[in-house]
Amino acid sequence: MKLRLSTLGLALGIFGFQGLAFAQSDTLKAAERCESAVAETIKRMRGRAAQELQFIGAKRNLLPTQDDETGVRGEGRYNSKAGGTIAFTYSCAYNAKAGTTSGVMFRETGSDRVQAESSWQPDLTFVSPDACETATAADLKQKYPRVARIAFGSDSRQLRPAADNNASLEGQGAVQRAPGMTAVPFNYRCEFNTRNGRLVSVQTSN
Repeated sequence: MKLRLSTLGLALGIFGFQGLAFAQSDTLKAAERCESAVAETIKRMRGRAAQELQFIGAKRNLLPTQDDETGVRGEGRYNSKAGGTIAFTYSCAYNAKAGTTSGVMFRETGSDRVQAESSWQPDLTFVSPDACETATAADLKQKYPRVARIAFGSDSRQLRPAADNNASLEGQGAVQRAPGMTAVPFNYRCEFNTRNGRLVSVQTSN
Protein backbone atom coordinates (compact mmCIF):
# COMPACT_ATOMS: atom_id res chain seq x y z
CA MET A 1 0.00 0.00 0.00
CA LYS A 2 2.80 2.38 0.85
CA LEU A 3 4.47 1.54 -2.44
CA ARG A 4 1.26 2.19 -4.37
CA LEU A 5 0.69 5.51 -2.59
CA SER A 6 4.25 6.55 -3.23
CA THR A 7 3.94 5.65 -6.90
CA LEU A 8 0.68 7.57 -7.14
CA GLY A 9 2.25 10.55 -5.43
CA LEU A 10 5.20 10.45 -7.81
CA ALA A 11 2.86 10.28 -10.82
CA LEU A 12 0.82 13.23 -9.54
CA GLY A 13 4.03 15.14 -8.94
CA ILE A 14 5.19 14.51 -12.51
CA PHE A 15 1.86 15.53 -14.02
CA GLY A 16 1.74 18.58 -11.77
CA PHE A 17 5.22 19.60 -12.91
CA GLN A 18 4.26 19.10 -16.55
CA GLY A 19 1.11 21.17 -16.07
CA LEU A 20 3.15 23.95 -14.51
CA ALA A 21 5.63 23.79 -17.40
CA PHE A 22 2.79 24.06 -19.94
CA ALA A 23 1.26 26.98 -18.03
CA GLN A 24 4.60 28.79 -17.96
CA SER A 25 5.05 28.11 -21.68
CA ASP A 26 1.61 29.60 -22.46
CA THR A 27 2.40 32.61 -20.27
CA LEU A 28 5.68 33.27 -22.06
CA LYS A 29 4.02 32.85 -25.44
CA ALA A 30 1.27 35.32 -24.50
CA ALA A 31 3.87 37.89 -23.42
CA GLU A 32 6.01 37.37 -26.53
CA ARG A 33 3.12 37.51 -29.01
CA CYS A 34 1.54 40.58 -27.42
CA GLU A 35 4.79 42.51 -27.12
CA SER A 36 5.59 41.65 -30.73
CA ALA A 37 2.15 42.98 -31.80
CA VAL A 38 2.66 46.15 -29.74
CA ALA A 39 6.13 46.71 -31.23
CA GLU A 40 4.76 46.27 -34.76
CA THR A 41 1.94 48.73 -34.02
CA ILE A 42 4.33 51.36 -32.65
CA LYS A 43 6.61 51.01 -35.67
CA ARG A 44 3.63 51.35 -38.03
CA MET A 45 2.35 54.43 -36.23
CA ARG A 46 5.65 56.17 -35.48
CA GLY A 47 7.86 54.92 -38.32
CA ARG A 48 11.54 55.80 -37.98
CA ALA A 49 10.77 58.15 -35.11
CA ALA A 50 10.74 55.11 -32.78
CA GLN A 51 14.15 53.49 -32.31
CA GLU A 52 15.60 50.87 -29.92
CA LEU A 53 12.22 49.84 -28.55
CA GLN A 54 12.36 47.96 -25.22
CA PHE A 55 9.84 46.30 -22.90
CA ILE A 56 10.26 46.32 -19.11
CA GLY A 57 9.79 42.74 -17.93
CA ALA A 58 9.36 43.69 -14.27
CA LYS A 59 6.33 45.83 -15.17
CA ARG A 60 4.54 43.07 -17.11
CA ASN A 61 1.23 41.72 -15.79
CA LEU A 62 -0.69 38.76 -17.22
CA LEU A 63 -4.30 38.02 -16.30
CA PRO A 64 -6.53 35.20 -17.61
CA THR A 65 -9.73 36.41 -19.28
CA GLN A 66 -12.65 34.68 -20.97
CA ASP A 67 -12.53 32.41 -24.05
CA ASP A 68 -8.99 31.05 -23.51
CA GLU A 69 -7.53 34.55 -23.63
CA THR A 70 -4.75 36.06 -21.54
CA GLY A 71 -4.60 39.80 -20.98
CA VAL A 72 -1.13 41.33 -21.06
CA ARG A 73 -0.33 44.78 -19.69
CA GLY A 74 3.03 46.42 -19.24
CA GLU A 75 5.40 49.27 -19.88
CA GLY A 76 8.19 50.03 -22.30
CA ARG A 77 10.22 52.80 -23.86
CA TYR A 78 11.90 53.78 -27.08
CA ASN A 79 14.41 56.38 -28.18
CA SER A 80 12.88 59.21 -30.16
CA LYS A 81 14.59 60.26 -33.38
CA ALA A 82 13.98 63.84 -32.29
CA GLY A 83 15.91 63.17 -29.08
CA GLY A 84 15.08 61.79 -25.64
CA THR A 85 13.30 58.66 -24.47
CA ILE A 86 9.57 58.11 -24.83
CA ALA A 87 7.92 55.90 -22.20
CA PHE A 88 4.67 54.07 -22.90
CA THR A 89 2.17 51.66 -21.41
CA TYR A 90 0.42 48.94 -23.40
CA SER A 91 -2.30 46.32 -23.25
CA CYS A 92 -3.14 43.35 -25.44
CA ALA A 93 -5.08 40.07 -25.40
CA TYR A 94 -3.68 36.71 -26.55
CA ASN A 95 -5.88 33.76 -27.52
CA ALA A 96 -3.95 30.54 -26.87
CA LYS A 97 -6.34 28.35 -28.89
CA ALA A 98 -6.17 30.52 -32.02
CA GLY A 99 -2.64 31.79 -31.45
CA THR A 100 -3.72 35.36 -32.24
CA THR A 101 -3.60 38.76 -30.55
CA SER A 102 -6.27 41.45 -30.36
CA GLY A 103 -7.06 44.73 -28.65
CA VAL A 104 -3.54 46.14 -29.09
CA MET A 105 -3.28 49.56 -27.44
CA PHE A 106 -0.41 51.76 -26.32
CA ARG A 107 -0.21 55.13 -24.59
CA GLU A 108 2.90 57.32 -24.74
CA THR A 109 3.28 58.62 -21.19
CA GLY A 110 6.28 60.76 -22.14
CA SER A 111 4.44 62.82 -24.79
CA ASP A 112 2.58 66.01 -23.84
CA ARG A 113 0.28 65.59 -26.85
CA VAL A 114 -0.66 62.05 -25.90
CA GLN A 115 -1.11 62.97 -22.23
CA ALA A 116 -3.64 65.62 -23.27
CA GLU A 117 -5.61 62.92 -25.07
CA SER A 118 -4.89 60.11 -22.60
CA SER A 119 -8.57 59.40 -22.00
CA TRP A 120 -8.94 58.27 -25.62
CA GLN A 121 -7.47 54.84 -26.40
CA PRO A 122 -8.56 53.34 -29.73
CA ASP A 123 -7.88 49.75 -30.71
CA LEU A 124 -4.94 50.30 -33.05
CA THR A 125 -5.45 46.86 -34.56
CA PHE A 126 -8.06 48.47 -36.84
CA VAL A 127 -6.05 51.54 -37.94
CA SER A 128 -3.89 50.91 -41.00
CA PRO A 129 -1.41 53.59 -42.15
CA ASP A 130 -0.84 51.55 -45.34
CA ALA A 131 -4.56 51.59 -46.22
CA CYS A 132 -4.69 55.31 -45.48
CA GLU A 133 -1.69 56.14 -47.67
CA THR A 134 -3.00 53.95 -50.50
CA ALA A 135 -6.34 55.77 -50.43
CA THR A 136 -4.58 59.13 -50.21
CA ALA A 137 -2.43 58.31 -53.22
CA ALA A 138 -5.55 57.31 -55.19
CA ASP A 139 -7.22 60.61 -54.27
CA LEU A 140 -4.18 62.60 -55.40
CA LYS A 141 -4.03 60.69 -58.70
CA GLN A 142 -7.64 61.68 -59.35
CA LYS A 143 -6.80 65.33 -58.69
CA TYR A 144 -3.58 65.23 -60.71
CA PRO A 145 -3.84 62.63 -63.52
CA ARG A 146 -0.21 63.29 -64.56
CA VAL A 147 1.19 62.89 -61.06
CA ALA A 148 4.83 61.78 -61.10
CA ARG A 149 5.73 61.09 -57.45
CA ILE A 150 4.06 60.93 -54.07
CA ALA A 151 6.00 60.76 -50.80
CA PHE A 152 4.67 60.33 -47.27
CA GLY A 153 6.39 61.51 -44.10
CA SER A 154 5.89 58.76 -41.48
CA ASP A 155 7.19 61.09 -38.73
CA SER A 156 4.22 63.40 -39.32
CA ARG A 157 1.52 60.82 -38.52
CA GLN A 158 -0.89 61.76 -35.75
CA LEU A 159 -3.81 59.77 -34.42
CA ARG A 160 -6.78 61.74 -33.10
CA PRO A 161 -10.35 60.99 -31.98
CA ALA A 162 -13.14 61.57 -34.52
CA ALA A 163 -16.92 61.57 -34.47
CA ASP A 164 -18.86 58.38 -33.61
CA ASN A 165 -15.86 56.96 -31.71
CA ASN A 166 -13.88 56.73 -34.95
CA ALA A 167 -10.16 57.43 -35.29
CA SER A 168 -8.58 60.06 -37.52
CA LEU A 169 -5.09 59.40 -38.91
CA GLU A 170 -3.49 62.61 -40.16
CA GLY A 171 -0.17 63.31 -41.80
CA GLN A 172 1.84 65.18 -44.40
CA GLY A 173 3.63 64.40 -47.60
CA ALA A 174 4.87 65.84 -50.88
CA VAL A 175 3.48 65.40 -54.39
CA GLN A 176 5.02 66.09 -57.79
CA ARG A 177 1.85 66.89 -59.74
CA ALA A 178 3.43 66.26 -63.15
CA PRO A 179 6.86 65.26 -64.51
CA GLY A 180 9.32 68.15 -64.28
CA MET A 181 7.27 70.10 -61.74
CA THR A 182 8.52 70.99 -58.26
CA ALA A 183 7.10 68.82 -55.48
CA VAL A 184 4.66 70.62 -53.20
CA PRO A 185 3.58 69.63 -49.66
CA PHE A 186 0.11 68.29 -48.89
CA ASN A 187 -1.89 67.26 -45.84
CA TYR A 188 -4.07 64.18 -45.61
CA ARG A 189 -6.66 62.82 -43.21
CA CYS A 190 -8.15 59.33 -43.05
CA GLU A 191 -11.04 58.37 -40.79
CA PHE A 192 -11.35 54.75 -39.63
CA ASN A 193 -14.17 52.86 -37.98
CA THR A 194 -12.32 51.39 -34.98
CA ARG A 195 -14.90 48.64 -34.55
CA ASN A 196 -14.27 46.94 -37.90
CA GLY A 197 -11.27 48.73 -39.45
CA ARG A 198 -13.24 50.14 -42.39
CA LEU A 199 -11.83 53.27 -44.00
CA VAL A 200 -14.69 55.77 -43.75
CA SER A 201 -13.21 58.73 -45.67
CA VAL A 202 -10.03 60.27 -46.98
CA GLN A 203 -9.26 63.96 -47.56
CA THR A 204 -6.24 65.74 -49.04
CA SER A 205 -5.34 69.41 -49.18
CA ASN A 206 -2.36 71.46 -50.35
